[in-house]
Amino acid sequence: MDGKHIDIARRLRRDRTPAEQALWRELRGGRLGGLKFRRQVPINGYIVDFCCFSLALTIELDGRHHTDQPLADAARRAAIESHGYLELRFTNDEVKERLDWVLQEILRAADIARARAPRPSLPRLE
Repeated sequence: MDGKHIDIARRLRRDRTPAEQALWRELRGGRLGGLKFRRQVPINGYIVDFCCFSLALTIELDGRHHTDQPLADAARRAAIESHGYLELRFTNDEVKERLDWVLQEILRAADIARARAPRPSLPRLE
């Protein structure tokens, strides 16, 4: 991982959106089903909002600008998933207005990730 990605990840951890703050309050410290998440993690040249390494599960929160970039988001998802990760995407509005539903979807995805073939822990990739 190069210094550029580390610096960007640090800035993103410091400058969180309200939706990221709300979701992080629910994820941090294993509060959601004992799952350990990290914030703003560099993976394969991208920085994911949240990552559970033990399940190879990432969570992205999308602002309104993502409606204008579906091809870029699809390419990003393909790059991350090509390294064995399962990506969940939620809008900021979903987190603000339907947080309980978002948390249930994360738990459902965690069950799916657990059911996948056993594998060693995945490294962080550039």
